[in-house]
Amino acid sequence: MSVSYDKVALIGLGLIAGSMALAMREKGLVGTIAGHARTAETRAVALELGLCDTVHETAAEAVQGADLVVLAVPVGAMADVAREIAPHLKPGATVTDVGSVKQAVIEAVAPEMPEGVHFIPGHPLAGTEHSGPRSGFPTLFVNRWWLLTPLPEADAEAVAKLRALVEAMGAHVDEMDAAHHDLVLAVTSHAPHLIAYTMVGVADDLRRVTDSEVIKYSAAGFRDFTRIAASDPTMWRDVFLTNREATLEILGRFTEELFALQRAIRTGDGEHLFDYFTRTRAIRRGIIEAGQDTAAPDFGRSKGG
Repeated sequence: MSVSYDKVALIGLGLIAGSMALAMREKGLVGTIAGHARTAETRAVALELGLCDTVHETAAEAVQGADLVVLAVPVGAMADVAREIAPHLKPGATVTDVGSVKQAVIEAVAPEMPEGVHFIPGHPLAGTEHSGPRSGFPTLFVNRWWLLTPLPEADAEAVAKLRALVEAMGAHVDEMDAAHHDLVLAVTSHAPHLIAYTMVGVADDLRRVTDSEVIKYSAAGFRDFTRIAASDPTMWRDVFLTNREATLEILGRFTEELFALQRAIRTGDGEHLFDYFTRTRAIRRGIIEAGQDTAAPDFGRSKGG
């Protein structure tokens, strides 16, 4: 594929932006890459790793002349960043983001965008529990979904161009409205993260189980909760504060299901438990068949994973 954007500006240089930079470079999808991060340390690492051609102390400097600007900062920081870059955006440029929540990002960013700039919110459903510029890798998006939530007045050509870039990095693309996105993600990501954080917190509270036992005897179940709970705390704080309504709705449903399972265990209703586990097992099989995980033992992880 030929170069689709002459200059890309990455605002925030963590896992997602770093992986985008590596994927775009590897496939020759863009001309030059400018970057901005808050800390001098991150900026230095981004240059050292070759993620960016130029790294800037301010977001305003980074976006100058950029055809595509990617906002890869925590959701709570989007409004300030949008306000800072707005006067410096090139006419006709596309601005997208990689936030896990879409309605709140639209409310924060869209009002700041100048006439003639195309704002196309997005969310790559890809990641690991690691963060920071060293955690990126070029194949992060391969066979993963990247959701776009264009506004009703979005320019079709600008959307198609961004979609082509994302697909060239190996991702599948779907478009949906922001409210539906936030509900879907509350089910598939936000509520499970909160439950994982809670389980790890419960283990910490149960002083009858010593820390060494929790660590030594962590079989796959608890261990995978800790993987999720290792995720970036700033990002997840912002996710729950900005996707409050959808997350609370799903947590309410979760609480009802949990009470039903508690009742089945208390009353010895083995049939209810067996039927429930059989039904939920089918969802796992569906995820594997869709290529979103591997059926290999130990979740396909190496011994060192």
